[in-house]
Amino acid sequence: MVRVTRDDVARAAGTSTAVVSYVINDGPRPVAAATRARVLAAVEELGYRPNRVAQAMARRRTNLIGMVVPDARQPFFAGLAHMVEQAAAERGRLLLIGNSDYADEREAHYIRAFLGMQVDGLILVTQDPSVPGVAGTDAGDGTPVVLLHHRAETESGVAVVADDEGGAQEVVRHLLEHGHAAVHCFGGTFALSANDPVTARTAGWAAALAEAGLPTEGRLVPAPFDRVRAHAEALALLARADRPTAVFCTTDDQAIGLLRAADDLGIRVPEDLAVAGFDDIAEAVIAGPPLTTVATAQDEMARAAVDLVLKAREDEEPAPAGARTFPARMVVRRSCGCPPGGDRA
Repeated sequence: MVRVTRDDVARAAGTSTAVVSYVINDGPRPVAAATRARVLAAVEELGYRPNRVAQAMARRRTNLIGMVVPDARQPFFAGLAHMVEQAAAERGRLLLIGNSDYADEREAHYIRAFLGMQVDGLILVTQDPSVPGVAGTDAGDGTPVVLLHHRAETESGVAVVADDEGGAQEVVRHLLEHGHAAVHCFGGTFALSANDPVTARTAGWAAALAEAGLPTEGRLVPAPFDRVRAHAEALALLARADRPTAVFCTTDDQAIGLLRAADDLGIRVPEDLAVAGFDDIAEAVIAGPPLTTVATAQDEMARAAVDLVLKAREDEEPAPAGARTFPARMVVRRSCGCPPGGDRA
């Protein structure tokens, strides 16, 4: 199939290629209505498709935003990416998504690739903002970079985050109000960055226990973030002779793995075991039983991240440094021990 060119359109419309360019790009010079109509008719008749990549390179604007997430198969990251995509589309941008699979090298690969494609900005859901690929973006070509869900490692970093610590502290207090002598924390690995959201959620759990005069020693259990591997760890935890009566999970995926493990072992939730999570993914509502959790303002956070990237691009100066923190709120359902019908947010 022969590719239709701008020259072909100009010949069919009886005008110059420059005028064709003005019509297609809506400027920079005005074109008479009759001439514009002839050009558009020729475009339609010939099936001409402009080379948007070439146009973007010429304007030094690609209308692309790059986003890196740890694992888009996980419902939380899938939902967050979808919201960023919607926010970008509303601003006339396309979103490119790369999965780091929690690997620093893969994360750096996507960052380099997106920068090479001259994206208008980067939104990073990184597992560690100190890795070379992330840190190196500060000294790059001026492409705006915003961290989402994870706090920045340096004072110059720009981040959009939730009140992870406050949300965790609230839901653990709620578990304690049900009369439990202790609440275990089903958290991430002990090697997490100090700025990781799970680190903040663990701190909120510890603060709630300290507030109640309860120790944390021996009650923090490292667990994988995906529900399948979390299920295996939960089986070991719940099979112990001194198994807990209440567990706060730092993500809903971990909590769903824990709920399945309880069911496998014949442990009733919430009668024998109270469970709470964090993130309020869609499946929390249909978990068995419905999961008490903490919801974050994901939609608002996604829009804020896109706005920060595009404003920095349009202003041609870095976005103001620091973290924009959005509130987190407890969503009470049955898994904590509250009666059916008592669900509240």
